[in-house]
This record gives sequence, structure tokens and C-alpha cells, in this order.
Amino acid sequence: MKVSASSLAFAGCCALFGVAVYSGSGHGQEPVRPPPPANPIQLRSPSEFVGIASKQSRSVALFQEAGKVIQSPRCMNCHPRTDRPTQTDAMIPHQPLALRGPDGHGPIGGVHCKTCHGDANVDPAGVPGNPKWGLAPAIMAWQGKTLGQICRQIKDPKRNGGKSLTALITHFSEDDLVGWGWHPGGGRIPAPGTQKQMGAIIKAWVDTGAACPKS
Repeated sequence: MKVSASSLAFAGCCALFGVAVYSGSGHGQEPVRPPPPANPIQLRSPSEFVGIASKQSRSVALFQEAGKVIQSPRCMNCHPRTDRPTQTDAMIPHQPLALRGPDGHGPIGGVHCKTCHGDANVDPAGVPGNPKWGLAPAIMAWQGKTLGQICRQIKDPKRNGGKSLTALITHFSEDDLVGWGWHPGGGRIPAPGTQKQMGAIIKAWVDTGAACPKS
């Protein structure tokens, strides 16, 4: 049987990840896998904040609610403080060694994200994937910062990829790589709530003035 170079590369990645690949041999049936885990942390609806009389205080509270997603490992792992991403809920350094590179997809002449990460999750191997898989630019690093610092960074077009507040709403509510956080596969705990809920919270935050927590 001829084995493709891409299959060999993927098998090598799986070995580096320390996982096994189901071969489809044997009885011809895939093993029974447990259902994906649920996140016990829930997101509140923007309507639950209308009782906060101060518009600024309501805006801050809304961003703090969004912080449940922003500060979850599903988001923070790809916004590292160094050029090396982190992984798992414990946010440990990425294994095998992976580095950001000039465009967030790996160093020139080194291992690129696409070497192991395809366009979709490969759950049997526990390898996540998305067509845009990669790291956020270094200027968008979130790890090690307070929620207030992240908020001010997200609002700043010089540090958010040139996005307006309106574009931020679209980014959080529609971007498919952001949406991966709610469908991470591989037994990973998804981000709290849903992407639709997150988009509604960000919109309500923008509509109330996009105020940031002090810390």
C-alpha cells in the first residue's frame, strides 16, 4: 500500500503530540467516544444587565461578562505573551515546539502550523484545526494582562488589526476561527456560552460606550 507524504507528515505530528491514530482496521468500527464536554460557565444575556442604571457601569459589566470567553484557554492559548503558543486548559507551552513566525503561522524555514493543523479538527488524534489556524500577532498578546488592559487593547485600532468597534462586533460574532473556541473537539472544554451570545454581549458593550474595567 502506497502511503502519501502528507499521511507520513500527519503521523509524525501525531507521534509528537503523543496521541494514537485510529487506523480503521480490526473490526472496521470506530471506537465509542464520550460526548464532548460542556463548559459549566454560562454567559448571561445583555438583557440581564439593564438593571444597572449607570451606562458606564453597565458597559463595564458587559465586558466583564465577555471576559469569561476572552480569558478562557480557548482564546488565551493563541494570544500568548511570547512567540510560543500554549495548549490545554492548563495553558502549558505548546508541544512540539512551535513558534509564531513573521505571519503567525510559523518561522521561515521552520515548522509551520499547517504541518500538523489542517482545515478541521482531527478528533481521534486530538489535533485541532481550522483553515486560518495560527497565532494572533504579538501586538495582540493577552496572556499576563488584566481584563482592563485587554479591553483597552481590543479597542485600540493600532493594536487590534485596525478594527473599528463595529468591526469588533463582526469579528467576535462571525469569525470562524473565533468560532472554533466553541467547537474545539478533541475532548477540550469549549468557551463559555455560544458565539451568538458572545456577539450579542460585545454589541451591547459597544452600544453602551465600550467602557473598560479599571483593572
